[in-house]
Amino acid sequence: MEQIEIKEKRGANYVLLEVAGVLNSYTYLDFQTKVFAIAKETNLVIDMAEITNLSSSGLGVLLAAYDDADEAGNKIYIMRPSVIAKKAIESTGFAEYFPIIFSLTEVL
Repeated sequence: MEQIEIKEKRGANYVLLEVAGVLNSYTYLDFQTKVFAIAKETNLVIDMAEITNLSSSGLGVLLAAYDDADEAGNKIYIMRPSVIAKKAIESTGFAEYFPIIFSLTEVL
């Protein structure tokens, strides 16, 4: 069975979600719940270094969360995306919405 693991860490002006595994229609609900709540509260950094699959369901969560974050004056950052995650984000044109960073020091 496909699985996703999400670890949450809090910083001064952001929440970091370390996401590992498969993010698709079978696994996105836990991710969605966390992302939507955090995006309204503060800046969100999603570490995608360990993503092995990112489907349209996962991308849909990101885009919907972008709207929530933007409305609240917050940002969503994608940190260290795996090759698969980066390709999925770039191929859909979503890269313009999510700054790609490689360190937490890049969070404004």
